[in-house]
Amino acid sequence: MELFWARGYEGTSVRDLTRHLGIGQGSLYAAFGDKDGLYRAALEHYRTTFAAAALRSLDEGADARSAIRTMLVERVRIAVEHDGRGCLLINAACERVPEDAATRRTVRDVLGASQEALAEVLRVAAERGEIAARHDPHTLAAFLVTFLNGLLVSSKVTPDQRALEPLVEVALATLD
Repeated sequence: MELFWARGYEGTSVRDLTRHLGIGQGSLYAAFGDKDGLYRAALEHYRTTFAAAALRSLDEGADARSAIRTMLVERVRIAVEHDGRGCLLINAACERVPEDAATRRTVRDVLGASQEALAEVLRVAAERGEIAARHDPHTLAAFLVTFLNGLLVSSKVTPDQRALEPLVEVALATLD
């Protein structure tokens, strides 16, 4: 996962992978079938660790605005680490989709889960009066996921958390 995240799919050779993992090509092919199989496993690992942690963080906030702010800022922090390697899933979408249907499905599933989790947080927050109820929670969640995707792409160009965090506040203003 780390190699694909740092170098991308095309920038990572089978030789790089076997050297990094300390295994032979035969072992890699036996375990994953091919480079694509290992890439799919890396995306799945990212989904179950980093992406899942971001969704869990939505349940930890005292209120919706704080929870969403924490989630967005944490995703920016992770993206700017290591000289701005960004988000593996967004990198995958930019590099592999439209040619790779499996990557498209993985990215679409993760973004869909994020949108559904945010929509539920927003629905409950509107019922409690924490945020304005003028927006449909699903539309607002779709906006926040789209904003986050753009922010994660921007983090590769400007890997500076202090420069990107004020943009989170602008996005949160849509909750007013």
